[in-house]
Amino acid sequence: MRDAERGRGGDRARLRAELLALGRGMNVPERDPEGVGLTMAERVLAQIVAEAVPVPVPVPPGPLKRAGAWVRRRARLLAAALSGVLVVLVLTPPVRATVADWFDFGGVEVRYDPSAPALERPGAPVPGCDTPVTLSEAARRSGFRPVVPPALGAPAAVALTDLPQGRSMVTLCWQENGRTVRLDEFLSRLDPYFTKQVREQPEWLKVHDGRGGRVDGLWFARPHVLRFGMVDGDGNRWTRSQRTAGPTLLWVKDDRLTLRLEGVDARERARAIAKSTLRRAGDR
Repeated sequence: MRDAERGRGGDRARLRAELLALGRGMNVPERDPEGVGLTMAERVLAQIVAEAVPVPVPVPPGPLKRAGAWVRRRARLLAAALSGVLVVLVLTPPVRATVADWFDFGGVEVRYDPSAPALERPGAPVPGCDTPVTLSEAARRSGFRPVVPPALGAPAAVALTDLPQGRSMVTLCWQENGRTVRLDEFLSRLDPYFTKQVREQPEWLKVHDGRGGRVDGLWFARPHVLRFGMVDGDGNRWTRSQRTAGPTLLWVKDDRLTLRLEGVDARERARAIAKSTLRRAGDR
C-alpha cells in the first residue's frame, strides 16, 4: 500500500515538472493565435494529446486501443494534477512571456489588466488605525489572537473593522519617521482562486521561518487595487477589496490567517517582518 502511494507521489512530481516545462514552451494554436478561447489547462491538455497521438497511420487494433487508453489515463491524471496544482494564469499577449511559476500558493490566479482603475499616486499616506481599541478587545471581538510581528514590536494603535456576515479585520499600526506601517489580519486563508488585477505583475516571494520551512508571499511594489478571495473556517468564501497607497506584502500564516503588510517600501525588510510572524517561542 505504501509503495503504491509512493508511486503515485512520484507520478505527481513528474507531472508537475512536465507541466512546468510544457507551459514555458507552449505555442498557441494557429486557429487561436491570441489564445482568446483557451485556458492554460486546455492548452496543456491539447498539446500533450497532440504530442502523444501522431498523425493517424494504419496500425493493428491492439496498439491503437492501447494508445487511446494511455491518452485517456494521461488526461485523467492531468485533470487531477491541474485541479490541485496547476495555476491558471490569464494574461494579455504582451506579458505572456513573463509568466512566473505560481505553484504552492493555494492556487493563485493573476489577471493582467492594463485598463485597471487609476492607482493612488506614489507617496500617498497609508491609512492609519481609526477608532483604536486595545489588543485584548480586538482579540475578543474578532475571535482570534492578532499576530504582533516581533520585528516591529508593540503597535502604536489597534483597530477593528466589522465586515459582512459577522467577520472582522484586525489592523495594527506603527509610526516610523512620520509614516504609518499597517498590518491587516483576517481569520481566513486565501481562496484557491485568488484574483489580483494589476497593471504590473507582483513578485513571488519566499518567506522562510528559520526552521527549514517556508511560506510563499506576494510582493506588490507599487500602489494598486487589491481584490482577494478568502475562505473562513466553515468553508465559506468571501472577498475583500482594498486600494493601497504603497508597496504591499501578502502572506498566509498557519494556513488560517491572511496578513497584509503595507507601508514598508523595502522588500527585504517586509520579508523580515513577515518572517518574524512565523517564529515560535524560543526561535532566534
